[in-house]
Amino acid sequence: MDDAMFNLAQQAMAKAYAPYSKFRVGAVVRGESGALYAGCNVENAAFPEGCCAEAAAISQLVMAGEEKLIEAAVIGTGDALVTPCGGCRQRLREFADAATPIHVCGPEGLRRSFTLGELLPFSFGPEHVRPGRDE
Repeated sequence: MDDAMFNLAQQAMAKAYAPYSKFRVGAVVRGESGALYAGCNVENAAFPEGCCAEAAAISQLVMAGEEKLIEAAVIGTGDALVTPCGGCRQRLREFADAATPIHVCGPEGLRRSFTLGELLPFSFGPEHVRPGRDE
């Protein structure tokens, strides 16, 4: 994870819309092209009908015409590691493979890096429903 990725994740977290939980999250994914795509969580009064930061970042990747991500970063506050939720781990899996690095950050910087395979072992992916897809 480079400084540009971390800085963009911080900016995304600052823009999160979290009036109910007050729990702001930012995420950045790096496309295969090297471009960075950011997203923030957006809550809704009809909780839990909101959008996770990772889902928003992946949407930006897709809107740019990319179909593969090679790295991701998630940032949140507090003492605990803010890892992607189960649904977002599966969303990341749609566009990444088990070796893809997922960086978990706090406001001070990188806290820990995982592979997607560590966060989502024995995962179900696109190759299960589209045989022959390259990993």
